[in-house]
Amino acid sequence: MRAARLIKMVLLLQARPSMTAAELARELEVSERTVARDVLSLSEAGVPVYADRGRAGGYRLIGGYRTRLTGLARSEAEALFLSGVPTALREMGLADAASAARLKVSAALRPELRDAASGAAQRFHLDAPAWYQEPETPELLPAIADAVWDDRRITARYLRKDTEVARELEPYGLVLKAGVWYLAARVEGEYRVYRVDRFTAVTAYEGAGATGPAEATAAAGASDGRFRRDESFDLPAFWAERAAQFARSILREEVVLRLSARGVHQLPYVTERAAAREAIARAQAAGGPDEQGRLTVTLAVESAEVAYAQLLSLGPEGELLRPADLRERLATAARRTAALYD
Repeated sequence: MRAARLIKMVLLLQARPSMTAAELARELEVSERTVARDVLSLSEAGVPVYADRGRAGGYRLIGGYRTRLTGLARSEAEALFLSGVPTALREMGLADAASAARLKVSAALRPELRDAASGAAQRFHLDAPAWYQEPETPELLPAIADAVWDDRRITARYLRKDTEVARELEPYGLVLKAGVWYLAARVEGEYRVYRVDRFTAVTAYEGAGATGPAEATAAAGASDGRFRRDESFDLPAFWAERAAQFARSILREEVVLRLSARGVHQLPYVTERAAAREAIARAQAAGGPDEQGRLTVTLAVESAEVAYAQLLSLGPEGELLRPADLRERLATAARRTAALYD
């Protein structure tokens, strides 16, 4: 631990012209007294650390000293590719690895390029969670992430509706969708998707640092618990296909709408976007708007209840033609709304 801290101190001083004891203590998460002891240890080891006295003083490297300890470890390199998603890094337990990787990159850069990281951070930021939601980090996410990085089998208990089931999984990848984590895993020769917040226990084979029932470890497959990864597996392509399948699978009913030009524009924003665009494209190809400029579309929806809530937001820009019972519900809602404004 101390050796790693000393290396990090050298990298920090190499990346910046000078740092105060307070700044080093904050970066290294130690006291200023520990910083002073570490500086003394570095000096005794031959690292030319110089202390400037006074109010504007601090520590700096002299003589153009540069460490060669800038090679990236595998975990640091992998974390660096995710460094634009700081929340995801923290949730997976990779924040320290990413921090070390960024320091090594900064130390390897020419002085005039060392502000590149902060410059990029001030220009690009990914805010993954959806609006109006407070994301919660699944408790078992770090354990699952460790197994994903290490290609290590896991045994898990998973909530399926009101039933808890046991599974042996080969964890291939994690996906963060609108603040919700999903695991893509191979089980019994096929790939499936699991919500991480529904796992109740996870144990990686052969001591891969997870939490869960101790007896699961005895069920290890390969001697070291690792599985042979299918190199043809493409996580982004797999997720895109499954997401499209899921969107289609929940659209089990149909409604017929007559839309104004404004309603045509609004429909993709109030219902499932792909289904809305397909419905509009079909209607336009079949003849387009009528003499009043309205377009009649047949739209796939999840259910009448969901459609009721969605189509209310169209107001007068969309007239539901079928089914009749849903049309009457919308008409009743329109009359009640009109009465409020009389």
